[in-house]
Amino acid sequence: MRQWKALGVAGCLMAIGLGYVALVPYGPSSETFVEIAPGSGSTGIAQQLQHKGIVRSSIAFEALRAWKKATGDARTLKAGEYRFDHPVSLFAVYDRLSRGDVYTRTVVIPEGFNIFDVANAVAEAGLGTRDDFLQAEIYHTELIARWAPGATSLEGFLFPDTYKFNRHATPEQMLSIMVKRFAQQTQRLGITTAQVSRTVTMASLIEKEVHLDAERPEVASVFENRLVAGLPLQTDPAVIYASMLRGTWTGVIHQSELHSDSPYNTYAHPGLPPGPICNPGIAALQAAIHPANTRYLYFVADANGATRFATTLAEHNANVAAYRASLP
Repeated sequence: MRQWKALGVAGCLMAIGLGYVALVPYGPSSETFVEIAPGSGSTGIAQQLQHKGIVRSSIAFEALRAWKKATGDARTLKAGEYRFDHPVSLFAVYDRLSRGDVYTRTVVIPEGFNIFDVANAVAEAGLGTRDDFLQAEIYHTELIARWAPGATSLEGFLFPDTYKFNRHATPEQMLSIMVKRFAQQTQRLGITTAQVSRTVTMASLIEKEVHLDAERPEVASVFENRLVAGLPLQTDPAVIYASMLRGTWTGVIHQSELHSDSPYNTYAHPGLPPGPICNPGIAALQAAIHPANTRYLYFVADANGATRFATTLAEHNANVAAYRASLP
């Protein structure tokens, strides 16, 4: 009887001890990262967590894992990098690993960002330097060779979206994911491989010229009508992009830029520029493949940010005069 009582007391003390280890917060007070490699067993994970000071006891972690299995909660512990910056309970650690709550850094790419903007966004997220990422955007054109074999950068093919990357992700890995997202979206829109290059170039112009989705098909119709008529597109964003590529953009278009010999100067050269000038979103891509059926040849913004369209130069000049008269 005494033996059974002794065992009972020991069991109670053990349960209390395990409960303390499992429930009382423990861990680092400063930022600590733990990288769980794919295929790591629960024993290896437990030992790694103890070594990093995330849990008090690897044995307690494995005991919790065994208890979870016994109660039918046998979730897989996910690989990846985890960030801990304050003490938490053993249950909380286990829950994070079973949910795969890995640490990532977020990069937001809005519609209309160009390669320079994307490089800035990546650098601001702490995922490398602007110059290194910009060089990668220029170097890794093999990622888009199926659509644009002569491309000089990945401009236009980095789909605007919110991305979450591991802090050790390389520029090539990040770019591959962005290009893959572009491929998924263009496939969803029904854009064939042969259509992609022209479509994304046209969409990039539409993206930069108008900010109201409802007006994008009409802007697309203006560009298409001017191409058919043999008129230069005369779109300022392409001229600005040419200056950005040269590193001479100051924030204001000068007359010298309107007469530059850059193939992106759509005042001096008829037809589409040689490639996209930014990374367009869904609405701009849709407008490029489904332009409105109009006779418009001109457009200009009005004082409220909307767009006024015209079929004749006289109409257009009147719209421009009205816009200028509305300025303070």
